[in-house]
Amino acid sequence: MDAHTEPGRPGIHVLAKPIGSVCDIACDYCFYLEKRGLYPGNEQFRMPDAVLAKYIEQYVESQPTLVVEFVWHGGEPTLLGVDFFRRVVELQKPYREKKAIRNVLQTNAISLDDEWCAFFKENDFFVGVSLDGPKDIHDRYRKDRHGNGTFDRVMKGVGLLQKHQVEFNALACVGRETAYRPLDVYRFFKEAGIQYIQFTPIVEREPDAPTQAIKLWLARPAVLDRPEPNTKVTPWTVEPEAYGDFLIAIYEEWVRKDVGSTFVMNFEWALTVWLGEPSPVCIFSKQCGRAVAMEHDGSVFACDHYVYPEYKLGNVLTDNLGEMVERSVASGFGPHKEKTLPRYCRECEVKEACWGGCPKHRFATTPDGEPGLHYLCAGYKKFFRHIRKYLRAMATLLENDLPASYVMDAVKGPLIIRKE
Repeated sequence: MDAHTEPGRPGIHVLAKPIGSVCDIACDYCFYLEKRGLYPGNEQFRMPDAVLAKYIEQYVESQPTLVVEFVWHGGEPTLLGVDFFRRVVELQKPYREKKAIRNVLQTNAISLDDEWCAFFKENDFFVGVSLDGPKDIHDRYRKDRHGNGTFDRVMKGVGLLQKHQVEFNALACVGRETAYRPLDVYRFFKEAGIQYIQFTPIVEREPDAPTQAIKLWLARPAVLDRPEPNTKVTPWTVEPEAYGDFLIAIYEEWVRKDVGSTFVMNFEWALTVWLGEPSPVCIFSKQCGRAVAMEHDGSVFACDHYVYPEYKLGNVLTDNLGEMVERSVASGFGPHKEKTLPRYCRECEVKEACWGGCPKHRFATTPDGEPGLHYLCAGYKKFFRHIRKYLRAMATLLENDLPASYVMDAVKGPLIIRKE
């Protein structure tokens, strides 16, 4: 059980979209921009004060954990301006006597300036920066609306965060070409002085026609285990084994040089599970359903990847947030992930490391033809099998009250446990 959670009550996670899918850049691989099609043409895409206040109240009251983490996402949330988030902090103040409150903001960083960064520092915001790697890798897919790369502007924002000593991490998307340059990407982050990194694989199916995307979503069946007929992926989707090789190459360098000084969240998650704890991320959890998404109008959906009408749970203005989450889990969205694992997955030696991955990406078939296999299965399996020896060594160190960073010595020779 999480030490910060009340007994018998698992925590919930809300990904808030205060500006919906509105963004000032147009990344090739973005799956969220088209969500604008779910709203009328005159929609303002700005969270009203009534929704903001009600959400903050409900989230604090519904969250059983002692720490309440607000995550502000998009779209691009900085388009709302600093004053919107000053209002956020003001509305959170009455609840700080009840719970510890943290704020996380995910941004493309191109609009950051001294005012933004001073605000983040003063109010202890943790910032996630979307940054895919060196200039040529980042600019390949992360372009502005005129087709120009955004790397230089992002790095200017990163420099300002560092200047103001704001805590931040890099969220790096791994596309098809990126996967073939793992050490270029990893070493770039280290040279840029970025200690915290998270890699997210790009997996998206190609719609029958781009203009039909919303119609296809609206017509989706309401059951998750019915495979969709179109399994062709986009040109930027990472190849399964290439993604596994990408992670392995970085891990091999990290485990020899950087344990304890550079924190790759993908590796931290794997160690957490190896130590017998539940995965801290929904994609590798046994069940999902407690990580919901909330749009700018207060509408709550079962998952950030399932913002479709059939997965709408209600609205914070009219429904109780905690009850919406529990209803989502009880109705099958959560247990569905475990119950529909193909036999191939149930018999897999690294099943506990991934639990079949995100349901949205279970559109491949197993070697014996059973549907429901995760598209990246081959890569995940390769990676998790490869790192077991290192996880075993780090677990041994931690069990003996020694830092996991000692594994860097163990890699060079036999593991000898000495208590100081």
